[in-house]
Amino acid sequence: MTAFRRYVAIGDSSTEGLEDPDGNGGYRGWADRLAQHIADNQEEPLEYANLAIRGMRMREIRTGQLDDALAMRPDLLSVFGGVNDLIAGPCNFDAIRADYVIIFAEARRQGATVVTFTMPDPTAINPLGRYWRERAARLNEIIRSEAEHYGVVVMDFELYPVTEDPRLWFEDHLHGNELGHQAVAAALAWQLGIDGFDGRWADLEGEPARLRGREKLRGDIEWARHYMAPWLGKGIRGIRQGRGIQRKRPFPEVMPKSEVTGQKPQQIVSDSWSS
Repeated sequence: MTAFRRYVAIGDSSTEGLEDPDGNGGYRGWADRLAQHIADNQEEPLEYANLAIRGMRMREIRTGQLDDALAMRPDLLSVFGGVNDLIAGPCNFDAIRADYVIIFAEARRQGATVVTFTMPDPTAINPLGRYWRERAARLNEIIRSEAEHYGVVVMDFELYPVTEDPRLWFEDHLHGNELGHQAVAAALAWQLGIDGFDGRWADLEGEPARLRGREKLRGDIEWARHYMAPWLGKGIRGIRQGRGIQRKRPFPEVMPKSEVTGQKPQQIVSDSWSS
């Protein structure tokens, strides 16, 4: 296994950690969990920074986070973005591709290992997902093709139907919940070759409860009232989701090892799921 000295994460709300509460009024998320997995499985200390801010579009990730991240001289960089571009009006895929090219190229030129991932089919996750399906597929194609060109590690979640399981998603149908973030972290650890992790991250016990008919319609109406309407209202008033939010880990700090190491969950079981 390759030991990492410094890991820097850039991106949007997914990388920031929404909706995976840390118990102290903030968020943990898959990037924090991935850093913990790395720190627990190597002798060398790992320094970790997270520059992600919710609501950022791909261009903002590149222009507002990349230079600061590379100035930290990471040997591991994670990046994921583009979803905010997909769901907010016109989407310039050429610009998204250019942003990914610049991020991948500059980080790889500096010698960093870069890891990213694709998004699952949103149709089964979000009531409006069918309208974003084609856009999501185009974003995934950009990520795959440019990652292959620049030698970037990709976790291709689109190929795993388990990532569409509603038990991995928060009730807003946009962000992973605690178990969703756990799954992403375990999958990325597997792709990076971290000891103790393999493809069993996708072996989920039980079957999800599927709503149908009137029950599903009521659920969609409640989702629209509690999540879609406020989101649209903020957009109309020009209020950005990330306004006033600061980077939660702006500088590299040593990631303490877990009190109990060496026991890594290979399977996320239904008993611990919050549905």
